Amino acid sequence: MARICQQRGVSHADPISAESVFVFGSNLAGRHGKGAALWARRHRGAIYGQGLGPQGNAYAIPTKDHQLRVLPLDVICSHVQEFLAYASRRRDLRFEVTPIGCGLAGYRPDQIALMLADAPANVALPGAFRAVLRAGHLSSDHRM
Repeated sequence: MARICQQRGVSHADPISAESVFVFGSNLAGRHGKGAALWARRHRGAIYGQGLGPQGNAYAIPTKDHQLRVLPLDVICSHVQEFLAYASRRRDLRFEVTPIGCGLAGYRPDQIALMLADAPANVALPGAFRAVLRAGHLSSDHRM
């Protein structure tokens, strides 16, 4: 199936299970100093200096580069695809995704949610992304 590839305050309104893997937006420098990344470092073992992939009981998806500049949507999409492949291989784990890219990176949920449309059953999406997917909303700036 073809994928559509091309975050504003972090909300923890959706309950996060202590047993689940916390999936958060990060920067490639691994400076987990704000938002969901800081929460992941303090509560889920995210490793300062590691900006990508599994760490502790967390998984980092970069939305900013090493200089903390916002990554383009197509680059974020490639990182999301890596995460989805990992989650597919790790069906023994449950992943709870935060609204990555919709906080400090400044993207809207409709720009990110479709990247996760084919997430496996062990991946729980935040309410904002679920709403976009339910509505079938597609913004014009993330079409390939």
